[in-house]
Amino acid sequence: MKKNLKNILSWAVLILGLILLTVPFDGKFLGSSTQELTYSRFIREVSDGNVKEVFIKSTTSKIMGVLGNGKIFSTVAPIDLKMVDRLLDNNVEIRVDSGESGWGYLTSLLIQWFPILLLIGLMIYSTRQMRSGGKGNIGGGPLGVGKARSKMLQQKKVNVTFADVAGIDEAKQELEEIVDFLKAPQKFQRLGGKIPRGVLLVGDPGNGKTLLARAIAGEASVPFFSISGSDFVEVFVGVGASRVREMFEHAKKHSPCIVFIDEIDAVGRRRDTSMRGANDEREQTLNQLLVEMDGFDEKQGVIVLAATNRADILDPALLRPGRFDRRIMVQYPDMNGREKILTVHSKDVPLAPDVDLKTIARGTPGFSGAELANLVNEAALLAARSDQLSVTMRDFEMAKDRVIMGAERKSMSMTDDEKRNTAYHEAGHALIALLVPQCDPIHKVTIIPRGGALGMVVRLPEKDKFSITRTELLSNIRVALGGRVAEELIFGEDNITTGASQDIKQATKTAKNMIIKWGMNSSLGLRSFYDSDGYYLEASDQISQKTSETIDMEIKALIDDAYRDVKSMIEKHKDKLEVIANALLERETLSGDDVRLVFDGKQLPELESSDESAEALK
Repeated sequence: MKKNLKNILSWAVLILGLILLTVPFDGKFLGSSTQELTYSRFIREVSDGNVKEVFIKSTTSKIMGVLGNGKIFSTVAPIDLKMVDRLLDNNVEIRVDSGESGWGYLTSLLIQWFPILLLIGLMIYSTRQMRSGGKGNIGGGPLGVGKARSKMLQQKKVNVTFADVAGIDEAKQELEEIVDFLKAPQKFQRLGGKIPRGVLLVGDPGNGKTLLARAIAGEASVPFFSISGSDFVEVFVGVGASRVREMFEHAKKHSPCIVFIDEIDAVGRRRDTSMRGANDEREQTLNQLLVEMDGFDEKQGVIVLAATNRADILDPALLRPGRFDRRIMVQYPDMNGREKILTVHSKDVPLAPDVDLKTIARGTPGFSGAELANLVNEAALLAARSDQLSVTMRDFEMAKDRVIMGAERKSMSMTDDEKRNTAYHEAGHALIALLVPQCDPIHKVTIIPRGGALGMVVRLPEKDKFSITRTELLSNIRVALGGRVAEELIFGEDNITTGASQDIKQATKTAKNMIIKWGMNSSLGLRSFYDSDGYYLEASDQISQKTSETIDMEIKALIDDAYRDVKSMIEKHKDKLEVIANALLERETLSGDDVRLVFDGKQLPELESSDESAEALK
């Protein structure tokens, strides 16, 4: 604020000075006492040679002047065409002001000088930008093009600490060690230990990599610089490398400190050695980053913290010891971790007595930390929409369905034929899910349109999974094909619909990965057909035409076998298919327990009262 006020005063003084320099009358006419003369006496004084100079304001007919004795006089002149000749004959110095006095005169001056003042202002602004690089950033360059865009986060402005991070205890523990080193380095140095120069956080999106970085910023009592990998890359050649140099130079001045580079794969992607489509600017930026990380003295205490979800495409030189010495995996939380995450995000949410976070955690396998946070928020919004004083377990169940399946589209009106077709389609999925081995249990079946689907079957695993068996993969393919096969058997091949498009896509993807990625095919054996970047080698010089044809044939054979099995199972249990479909047409949504009751030939429980049902759907 003080700096802005100082700049405003400086500009005001500059403008006032320019105005005073352009005032077209002598300073001796200002602030002096004047003698009023009649015009006739003025003429006599001129004729007697007692007038040295006059100042004539042409717009006011007022004349000011200096007598021979130095006194200032003023008079008002009538229209006198001979006055100028008389003044010239008596050697009187004549000055004339053709502009108006007062604000009109000042306005004319400002209009006259505005273009010049504007150019001066632009020059001053450009000079400051080249020196400082702009507000909130470090470094500098011409108009800030080459400046580093990292921002220093003040500890008092970051309200996230390690207490707000849950479910990833191993990763948090390793990062707490780094913070401890920055706070008390002698604790580690006395045994000869050295803190890692670089720490790489690797994990799928939403698992808390950036949250961990913010927690470090909140915990560490050292400067924390944050920048995105995409901020280094520009269309101008050499700009990225310049920004890397600026960032590390600034970090050295504030050491010990932490530099956080989010989405480092944007700049650290593996360099192209085939000379095809090489990005010179990105590679120059990466080279400069490699030099800076290997060049600065570890005693300065500059630690580089980076995050990515594509560690497989990073350049090997970036990952070697001495640069990123430590790689921390930020994985999906297990059941206990999900319960801790739900506890953290619901600490400010009033929960009803029936809410059991452990039950919610058990029913959300595979959820990331971001999805769990969204789940709590959705439940709170649903409770607020119903004007409740607390969030109930029903709100969490409805929020979970919303997160998993999408929002209900009850306004979408399907015809009776479309609804019947959808019911049999989803019943086919559900029936096969009950018949095949090692299949995840059904959570819910619905024919209410949600998101982009007319209906869906949601299956959730009973416990956390870290690998999938071949039997389970084959079961997933069969479940995906159950909907289309049910349509064919009930309505005929001529009346099948496009509703199975995503099912066919998912089945094809699973079968393809089993063959070319996971080595689950006897014809091709234990071979992988992916390159180092994770792309399929189809139509490249690394795979023959015969092998490519074999892969296509094996994918088709795998899906055809699954199709025949599914068709046989549905024909055998067609009565079960009819019962499940009719239950869906009646209630529109069935829970996993409801589907199992119907399959076993048991009676479904009575529906809730209409008032309660309407309240639940709000």
